[in-house]
Amino acid sequence: MIARKLVHAVLGAALLSLLTANPGFAHEQTGVSGGLASGLLHPLTGLDHLVAMVAVGIWGAQLGGAAIWILPVVFPLVMAFGAVLGILKIGLPVPELIIALSALVLGLAVALRVRVPFAIAAIIVAIFAIFHGHAHGIELPTAANPLAYGCGFVVATGLLHACGITIGALARWPGGKRIIQGVGAAIAALGGYFLIASLGVAA
Repeated sequence: MIARKLVHAVLGAALLSLLTANPGFAHEQTGVSGGLASGLLHPLTGLDHLVAMVAVGIWGAQLGGAAIWILPVVFPLVMAFGAVLGILKIGLPVPELIIALSALVLGLAVALRVRVPFAIAAIIVAIFAIFHGHAHGIELPTAANPLAYGCGFVVATGLLHACGITIGALARWPGGKRIIQGVGAAIAALGGYFLIASLGVAA
C-alpha cells in the first residue's frame, strides 16, 4: 500500500511537471561561462539530459552484474567522443529528437524492467551518449578550456549515473521495485513531453 502511494506520488509529480514546466534541453543552456564550472553545471541545467542520465544508472542496476558499473562508464566515455564532434561543428541528424527519445526509451526500459543482453544495452546507451555529448560540445563557451569543460560534464554525468544506481538499490526493499518502475514511468513521461516539444520546434 505504501509503495503504491509512492508510485502515485511520483506519477503525480511527473504529470505536474508536464503541465507546468518548459523543456530544459541540454543544448539550450545560457549564461554560464568558464571551463570546469560550466562543464559541471551543464548536465544539471538540462532536464532532458538529467533524467536520461539517472535512467542509465537505474537501468544498469536493474540489469545487474557488470551492467551496474559498465553502462555508467560507457556513457561518459562515448559522450566525450560526441562532445569532440560538437566542438568540431560536425553535425548529427535530428539531435533534439534523439536526445528527447533517449529519456523516453530509457524511462520505458526502467518502467517495464526491460532485460536485454548486456551488449545490446551498451549499444543503446552509447548511441544516445553520442548525441548528448554532441549537444554539450556544440555549447562549449567561447572562452572555456575544452579539456576542463569536458572533465566537468563527464564528472557531473557520472554523479547523475550514481544517483540512478542508488535509486536502483531500492529494489532490495519491500515495494522498491514498484517505486523504481514509477520513477521510470515519470522519466518516460517527461521524455515523451520533450519529444513532442522537439517535434514542435522542428515544425
